[in-house]
Amino acid sequence: MSTQTREIHLAARPHGTPTPDDFRLVETTLPDPGPGQLLVRNRAMSVDPYMRGRMNDSKSYVAPFRLDAPLEGGAVGEVVAAGPDTTVEVGTLVLHNLGWREHALVAADAVQPLREVPGASPSHYLGVLGMPGLTAYAGLFRVGALQAGETVFVSGAAGAVGSLVGQFARLGGAGRVVGSAGSAEKVAFLTDELHFDAAFDYHDGPVRDRLREAAPDGIDVYFDNVGGEQLEAAIGALRLRGRGALCGAISAYNATEPPPGPRNLGLMVSNRLRLEGFLVGDHRDLQGEFAERVGGWFAAGDLVVRETVREGLDSAVGAFLGLLAGENTGKMVVTF
Repeated sequence: MSTQTREIHLAARPHGTPTPDDFRLVETTLPDPGPGQLLVRNRAMSVDPYMRGRMNDSKSYVAPFRLDAPLEGGAVGEVVAAGPDTTVEVGTLVLHNLGWREHALVAADAVQPLREVPGASPSHYLGVLGMPGLTAYAGLFRVGALQAGETVFVSGAAGAVGSLVGQFARLGGAGRVVGSAGSAEKVAFLTDELHFDAAFDYHDGPVRDRLREAAPDGIDVYFDNVGGEQLEAAIGALRLRGRGALCGAISAYNATEPPPGPRNLGLMVSNRLRLEGFLVGDHRDLQGEFAERVGGWFAAGDLVVRETVREGLDSAVGAFLGLLAGENTGKMVVTF
């Protein structure tokens, strides 16, 4: 028996900031699962900044989304039917990459049954216990090589990744944790709930000045989610042999012209700095360590996990556009 369902397609490649007209909600029919396939009813899906880059028809580390085809992204769903030659049982909650739709027909070897973590909801496997969590963990501890007592600066610190980086740094022995965010409410979230030592709104004057006030003795590790002015300010604040883990540059994702680069790269030579871009997929070997350590912190109540939740597939485009506009605190998810 076939399944009537809905999915969101990319209708046009955005020029600059995406608009609702770049997307299309489509009704479709899925067949019963064949050999080695599962039919999954999605319970939660992720919207992430990297998806903006996949909407461009340009060479990158991952193939662009296809026009007039469903978008993709992390999702958690319940197996509602299983084809022959599968070992995943009906009723199992699984993590997969066919989000942006209410149901997905997916290969059984392309799903990951959720491991049980006390207190975790399905959406947590798209955030703290999933890709954003591993991104924060690998970037801070492996790429940034955080050492006890060091000072860490996180840009975009109220987002899905940044909010975890700051907490991991504190739990990992950082001497001081500083963050930037885009509103007074988010700054209060960082200091009052996540216990950052200092935070500032990057709209409140030159970032280099705000960072100097928040970290007057400089910083040792910079975790970059933003790029642009904040990257330049961090380079100026990094102490001798400081490190930067470059995760993203959301300030430029909707730019139609290449943004100017940092003007102080000469400091990399004199201060022997190391800036390294990274992709979470290059650090999958940390998955076991991450699951044990971060899962333990989560189960023990040592992490504050904030989600911005939108309900239903009809809200998915708005959730994504809101993410790019900074409307989220913590992880932006769509639940079904």
